[in-house]
Amino acid sequence: MPTANEVVTHMMEHDLFSQWLGIEVLEVKEGYSKIKMTVRKEMINGFGIVHGGIAFSLADSAFAFACNNRNVLSVALDTSINFIKPVHVDDVLTAEAKELHHGQSTGLYHIQISNQKDHLVAQFKGLCYRTNKQLMD
Repeated sequence: MPTANEVVTHMMEHDLFSQWLGIEVLEVKEGYSKIKMTVRKEMINGFGIVHGGIAFSLADSAFAFACNNRNVLSVALDTSINFIKPVHVDDVLTAEAKELHHGQSTGLYHIQISNQKDHLVAQFKGLCYRTNKQLMD
């Protein structure tokens, strides 16, 4: 059976969007992931701050890595995000996903997104559905 790190490495190799975001995986263990990325100028919205979809996408990747790293294909059932502070170009964002519930068919995760000053910029909650499929053989 593959380790949590092997599963996330496999996921990253095939996740072109996370690659485009510039995500770096910092830490992985069962039901947990910590990742980071640097905000680029093409991620800015019309108000001159980072598009909310960027923080959401970073959190969503952390969520995916945490809920799938036991090698059970899991998909999002419900997600929500609270934006707390604006994000700017060159900010380094870190998303830390922690498992709150690990059930046979569902999992609940809380993801905190912080900037390089360790300021909380967003909070994300994700509920996943666990299939009966494996990600890796």
